[in-house]
Amino acid sequence: MHTVGTFTFESIDDARTQYESVGPAAQTVVREVAKAMEFDREEYDERVTGDVVETARDALFATLLEVRVGSRGEFDDWCESYDGTVTTVGHENVDRVVWHAGPDGEAVAATFQTEEDAAVATLRRQAFGRLYRDRVDRS
Repeated sequence: MHTVGTFTFESIDDARTQYESVGPAAQTVVREVAKAMEFDREEYDERVTGDVVETARDALFATLLEVRVGSRGEFDDWCESYDGTVTTVGHENVDRVVWHAGPDGEAVAATFQTEEDAAVATLRRQAFGRLYRDRVDRS
């Protein structure tokens, strides 16, 4: 078993703090991408909306979530010691699992066979949507 990513939280307040902290980075990424795409000032003002920057912040936050990657047995062992609810997607007869435990006794997991990077990316999007989206953004 191994982990990828850096964000794991003890509380939803900790998650909210991290979510807010990636806002300036998201703004910079969007500005630099628009610059690379050679947006002039008018096009930038027209196309780079608050929703665009918010989407970048959501994606940046999600890509930094810590995800555990392991065998089915390692996942099952973890589940036995986890004091919370786990939502698992995928087929139960697949050999490998990725999972993320949120701060409020909820975790998400996805099974996969060979495409670890794709599984991790998918799980991070699911974790953000199921565990964080409605809890970290107060706008």
